[in-house]
Amino acid sequence: MPIVDFTSLPDQSRVWVFGSDQALHGEAEARLLGEVDRFLAQWKAHGVPLSCARDWREERFLTIGVDTTEENASGCSIDGLFRTLQALERSVGARIVAGGRVFYRDADGTVRATTRAEFASLAERGMVSPETLVFDTSVTSAGEWRARFEGPARATWTAELLSR
Repeated sequence: MPIVDFTSLPDQSRVWVFGSDQALHGEAEARLLGEVDRFLAQWKAHGVPLSCARDWREERFLTIGVDTTEENASGCSIDGLFRTLQALERSVGARIVAGGRVFYRDADGTVRATTRAEFASLAERGMVSPETLVFDTSVTSAGEWRARFEGPARATWTAELLSR
């Protein structure tokens, strides 16, 4: 199946959000997106092509979606996606598949990546607040992604880090 436009995915579509620890632009961005598009164009589950899409935002966030009304991604096909991204990390100079990070907008609106402990420390020092915009990379459906991928810290799992 061809890659579809991300906006056309039904709300129940499964999504995976990957956040890069570094902003990617130029050659690194082109390499990442080119390889991801090649992978998605041939992505299959048990030999059946997947209706899938990708979204790229803020030079950091890659969201991959699969229309589950058509076909579900299998464990092996999901592993293939993760292996592809892990293989790209060195060539683009960024960690993409690592977890445990918080992505937020600083006072200037720049997207930053930090550890959970550092985010909690930033909260203690008044550098982030419940109103700080954060990116919820834990969303798993296109509907959730549309509704709350970016929002105030108080409305996401990061709220627990604000009160430590």
